[in-house]
Amino acid sequence: MQTLSLVSQKGGAGKTTLAINLAAAAALRGQKTMLVDLDPQGSAARWADLRGEREPHVTAESPARVSRVVEELRKQGYDFVVIDTPPNADQHAKQAALCADLVAIPCRLSFLDLDAIGATIDLCELVKRPARVVFNAVPPSAIRAVEEAADAMRARHAIPCPILIRERAVLRHAITDGLAAQEYEPDCRAAQEIGELLELLQSNILDFQHSNTLER
Repeated sequence: MQTLSLVSQKGGAGKTTLAINLAAAAALRGQKTMLVDLDPQGSAARWADLRGEREPHVTAESPARVSRVVEELRKQGYDFVVIDTPPNADQHAKQAALCADLVAIPCRLSFLDLDAIGATIDLCELVKRPARVVFNAVPPSAIRAVEEAADAMRARHAIPCPILIRERAVLRHAITDGLAAQEYEPDCRAAQEIGELLELLQSNILDFQHSNTLER
């Protein structure tokens, strides 16, 4: 089983939208997928209510139970677990990171977002979990800004993800209808970006799991 936690201790990074789309993309590829919603706002759970019985499965859980929930999902034969976390909750974010094979840190390109990401990077280093910074809601023409942001992340010893998630209206429209981008408009660029990001993150998880096996 692969477990991905999305952690951003700053609100407004687009974490839940990314979690929903990654989980849905995995389910569409035939992976038994669970999206665990730890955010008290319950946005992912409300999205699931709009979908009825369609996969991925979604469960709203208390952050205090996340490690037990992940273990239960492993026993139930899930292939992929995505954990959506609340912002500004250090202990809850820590628990979600500890349960993960990899932490994805969504980040917008604004100075305030880039400046605030340091706390999440430090958290991943503290719990010794690999992390990838995912630049999210990137304006189409922000080529130089992306390069500067990537350099800033590397200066913090963080790894920026080469797959960018651009600012696209389809991501908002799909969620309103209880869908993901790959369901709403399968051939759109947003759906392609999500698919590419999923492939890369799952490849990174395999590398992490393999290295842990060798260390044992």
